[in-house]
Amino acid sequence: MVVCGDDGLAHRLAAELRGVYGEQVTLVVPPSGRRVRQPVVGRARAASAALFDRVSAAVNRAGTGGVAEPAATEQVVEAAELTEAVLTEVGADRAAALALVYDDDETNIRAALTARRINPRLRLVLRLYNRRLGQHIEELLDQTAAVASGTGPDGGGSRLDASTTVLSDADTAAPALAATALVGTSKVVQTEGLVLRAVERQPPGPGEVADPGLCTLALLSATSNDPAGADGSESSGEHGPQLLPDEMAVASATGRGTVVLEQVSYSGPSLSSGRGGGVPPFASLFSRRLRWSLAGLVGCVLALAVAFIFVTGEHPLYATYVTLLDLFGINDPAYHASTGRQVLQLLSGLVGLLLLPVLLAAVLEALGTFRSASTLRKPPRGLGGHVVLLGLGKIGTRVLTRLRELHIPVVCVESDPEARGMATARRLRVPVVLGDVTQEGVLEAAKIHRAHALLALTSADTTNLEASLYARSVRPDLRVVLRLYDDDFATAVYRTMRAAHPFALTRSRSVSHLAAPAFAGAMMGRQILGAIPVERRVLLFAEVEVAGHPQLEGRTVAEAFRAGAWRVLALNTAPPGGRRDEGETVGEEGAPASGLVWDLPPTYVLGAGDRVVLAATRRGLAELLGRRRRERAGA
Repeated sequence: MVVCGDDGLAHRLAAELRGVYGEQVTLVVPPSGRRVRQPVVGRARAASAALFDRVSAAVNRAGTGGVAEPAATEQVVEAAELTEAVLTEVGADRAAALALVYDDDETNIRAALTARRINPRLRLVLRLYNRRLGQHIEELLDQTAAVASGTGPDGGGSRLDASTTVLSDADTAAPALAATALVGTSKVVQTEGLVLRAVERQPPGPGEVADPGLCTLALLSATSNDPAGADGSESSGEHGPQLLPDEMAVASATGRGTVVLEQVSYSGPSLSSGRGGGVPPFASLFSRRLRWSLAGLVGCVLALAVAFIFVTGEHPLYATYVTLLDLFGINDPAYHASTGRQVLQLLSGLVGLLLLPVLLAAVLEALGTFRSASTLRKPPRGLGGHVVLLGLGKIGTRVLTRLRELHIPVVCVESDPEARGMATARRLRVPVVLGDVTQEGVLEAAKIHRAHALLALTSADTTNLEASLYARSVRPDLRVVLRLYDDDFATAVYRTMRAAHPFALTRSRSVSHLAAPAFAGAMMGRQILGAIPVERRVLLFAEVEVAGHPQLEGRTVAEAFRAGAWRVLALNTAPPGGRRDEGETVGEEGAPASGLVWDLPPTYVLGAGDRVVLAATRRGLAELLGRRRRERAGA
């Protein structure tokens, strides 16, 4: 496996492939002066990882009569630019997979085109932020591989085991970050029409029975304030979170929160989050106060018209017409009319004087609204219960879009007026405060004292920490979610903030930690549908073909379940690429109908032609994919 990148995702991905899948990895990074710092988890535990590899190799030699499997290794190559010569040097012409995870889309595309020309059979995984461009690039590279290998529609070669997968770390992490900031919001994985909805539930009270949902995906840490180990991470021990527990573990876990699967279904494509053209909705043309003023004036006109009818006995249309003439000041004085008619004319003239400034204000406000449709909005007065989002980079932009899709009020804080997400904020008409979040008064301008949650998603750990600490000093019970890169630093911050504010929710998330499993699965030839965080662990969802997996093929759903590794959630019997129906049920004798089957009986036997949607841990999915690959290689 070859991994090329210039930020933390490359190091995370290389560690995932080496430590979880046991692959030999070549990591290509910029020279030392331009390289980002490696995660603390990689530096601090390098010695222990190397020792573990040596011990594993010794055990394998003892168990196989002295014949050992190749130990997982990592080779680091420094290159200022990923040229054809560099790709050839690192073995792209004979590698199984190549991941291009540079922060720049153009760099990844250029390197992918070169790599596909060098090795048409190479499995490519690209990190691209532009979704539409990614779809076109994926089709282009797959077609190029098919033509070069003679496996296209007119080719007669064997089926090509090469594919191109375009992923975005921002798209992978945004749903998890958005759900973490919201109380009562389900954890939703949605991709290619598949919707998996899970919810985090608190322990039931005395005498209460928890709703089991479709199944229990995870048990949360035994202690709510300070989970054992590193904030519910992989090293948190038996008191930390348990992924994919069996029924006995769930029954005995009294007093622990759970993550429960609520829904598995297919839905239509999601609608676009923004409207083109930059035209604001009609309701936003006028302020609420002005709309009430206009409504009051309309009520006055109707009241005057009704009074005119009673005084003069005229037809309603004629009465309304004369009232409007009086309002607009048209010269027709009622000299010889009755006293009631004269009084009504005076009242109509007075209302007409009031109508003129209101109409002028409406015109000016509408013009100002159209003029400011392309400018930034300020937080409105009286705003409360919103989410303050710090940073409008790649991650912040995707999280902002996700929050607006959920109709959550958001106020953004950004120091760079040319940031990537400023255009998105204008299109979605989200209030933005320009300024350095570490400066006094910036968070106050974002109404932090009345906010519901703070999402600190800038690329600097210290900036996120400083903003979170200051926000907690303003409002101690504020819900805080920090984007922190280093695991050890995140653990220290989490424990300290929980100790200082035990009744306020604090969460720390790493984007590369959330995204790396999806990229690693793609390099193994399997697309990860999504991931949800369970404290600082990750639960993955993937669609797997049963054929070739002895752990699944020929087994019942109950027998295929392995606690702590994987669990079958649903069955998709529709043809690949065909129409997927929502909510299909199981037919007679347990045979599934065509489409998605999410209520599989435990006795249903998985066949070779089935495709299952399963939840898996990182190591569980590695066992499914890695073992299958090694068996084929050994054969």
